Amino acid sequence: MEVQVQLGCDILETPRVAQVRGMFDLAPQTRSELSTTHHLPLDEKPWNIGLIFGASGSGKSTLAKSIWGNTIHGRPEFDGCKSLLDAFPAGISILEIANLLTSVGFSSPPSWLRPFGALSTGQQFRVELALALARKIQSPEDPLVFDEFTSVVDRTVAQIGSAALAKMVRQKNLRFVAVSCHHDIVDWLQPDWTYRPETMQFEWRCLRRRPDIQLQIFRVRSSAWRLFAGHHYLSNSIAGSAVCFQANWNGRPVAFSAWLPFVGKGPPTRREHRTVCLPDFQGVGIGQALSNTVASLWRSQGFRAISTTTHPGLIASRMRSRDWVLKRKPGLAGASSNAMPKLKHATTRLTAGFEFVGEAMNPRQGRELLMV
Repeated sequence: MEVQVQLGCDILETPRVAQVRGMFDLAPQTRSELSTTHHLPLDEKPWNIGLIFGASGSGKSTLAKSIWGNTIHGRPEFDGCKSLLDAFPAGISILEIANLLTSVGFSSPPSWLRPFGALSTGQQFRVELALALARKIQSPEDPLVFDEFTSVVDRTVAQIGSAALAKMVRQKNLRFVAVSCHHDIVDWLQPDWTYRPETMQFEWRCLRRRPDIQLQIFRVRSSAWRLFAGHHYLSNSIAGSAVCFQANWNGRPVAFSAWLPFVGKGPPTRREHRTVCLPDFQGVGIGQALSNTVASLWRSQGFRAISTTTHPGLIASRMRSRDWVLKRKPGLAGASSNAMPKLKHATTRLTAGFEFVGEAMNPRQGRELLMV
């Protein structure tokens, strides 16, 4: 594909313009013209994600508009009073909206009820991605082109959000093109191709693993819950007897998990009480990794580890996981089996029960992790 980009504008002769011409020996002219030809072989092979990146003023946005025109994502308008949920197309079910928001790393239902303007910049970024994807799913013929991608968010949010988005785009087999001045998202977005307009360098890329996220997990007191309470999808309360753990990444708190003894028949059991990942770090499996680590700890100490959840994203994730086995299919709490706890507050929503069957960690390591 060859794309000719032509830019032109009239130059109005003024005293200051004449002065600059004289200072720099510029030839008199009434119009400025610039023509550039770009070669992007996008028809050579199938692709899902592309990235046009480079310095400001290098022609990224102009090139994208020349190729895809009106398909470029524009900032949507939000009602300042209504929940962000009401901005999604009318034909999309609430379950589909929940899946979209969760898939781009925004899995905090209490925050979904707020107007768009009441969200943080990082949360707004995720909502715009989910909304753009919702509209693209309804008309997938052309790529979704997102200009100024990640320009307004913290770079950690940009990287985590890019990884979450890439996973969603590939699962839905959509095509997405990011236009950005930032190079630090490449390893997280994992584009199939990149193009730099200033050097006219096009590159096909192979899919690679995103950078590893090394979590530091340690036991904490229940008071640590205060940082995470407002982001739990169900409740901001916590049992005083909970055994609590926190995960940090690069020295920053990112996730929290609390567990309780399960009183009932059978072998000694611990059940998951609260697990939360902070919004800026959602979408890449950090919460699940913390939950799995703590469940592995309990197994190493001779306990069963069980969990009951109502979050559709977490249910779907554990249904796919080899580390968890479904013990009770999604249903109302009154239908729970003797193997799983009955939740007195879950009589109007679906919950599912799971047991951790993954590998137990080294018992000594588990005992060290249990120390405060």
